[in-house]
Amino acid sequence: MLNSIVLTGGAHGNETSGIELIRQWQQSGLPARFNGLNVRCALVNEKAIDANVRFLDEDLNRQFTPERLATDNPAQEALLAKKLNEEFGPKGPSSATDFFVDVHNTTSQMGATLIILEHDEFNIALARFVKQAMPEANILIEDEKTFASHGYLCTLGKKGVMIEVGGQPQGVLREDIYLLTEKMAEAILDFCLAWNEEQALSRLPPCEAFRLGKEVSFPLDEKGQRKAMIHHQLQDRDFKPLAQGAPAFTGFDGTIYHWEEDTTYPHFINEAAYHKLHVAFATASRITL
Repeated sequence: MLNSIVLTGGAHGNETSGIELIRQWQQSGLPARFNGLNVRCALVNEKAIDANVRFLDEDLNRQFTPERLATDNPAQEALLAKKLNEEFGPKGPSSATDFFVDVHNTTSQMGATLIILEHDEFNIALARFVKQAMPEANILIEDEKTFASHGYLCTLGKKGVMIEVGGQPQGVLREDIYLLTEKMAEAILDFCLAWNEEQALSRLPPCEAFRLGKEVSFPLDEKGQRKAMIHHQLQDRDFKPLAQGAPAFTGFDGTIYHWEEDTTYPHFINEAAYHKLHVAFATASRITL
């Protein structure tokens, strides 16, 4: 039974779809069909939202590992994380939040993507339900580590997921991306109703999903400077197959760098937030949930 549900936006202050969706639901209330759910909507990084930046000192959405929560760190987001842990947690099995949904945007062409962190009955049923309600949605599972080991804000709940919708420039609101965000958020809340009503969710058909592999760096020179960019044949092809031998990068000197590994399904391609980390994209395998 999901007795307490938290829905948040603004963990990154320039990802506007979640921010505006939460603001609208705070002002006008959730659609009436969700009246039977105990849902709290919250904006969680007001200073970053006001400044229209991803974060002020450090990425808030990486602060929620047990180690970071236990460490003294004067960074604004680290201090905020401790307050949020007290407000919505504490992180772990005794959390006051049964289910935590955190809303994000990406500059990559990932469409409406549901990110789940566990391969269990609840998350599989959720993925299948959302995919049935939104055939255009992508399901991404990041279960390379335990739920508790992730540093994501949504892990303050006993269960937690992220909505990731793009492509949308940082600090900009696009109607199509906002509407996709709203549609996925409502689909997740519809699932919560079905879960609480003990509907026969096990009968939902299996769905396609993508399992996170690894991060791939841009080619760098001996000084650590980038020497290539995303090849135009890869750009904007999130969750599309990248076959061995296909062009992945174009060097500034004209060199073409080909993908040397087995076929993968790249996502977060050329994500602006990862620019200074030199992360070009993340890989994934295609699976069935």
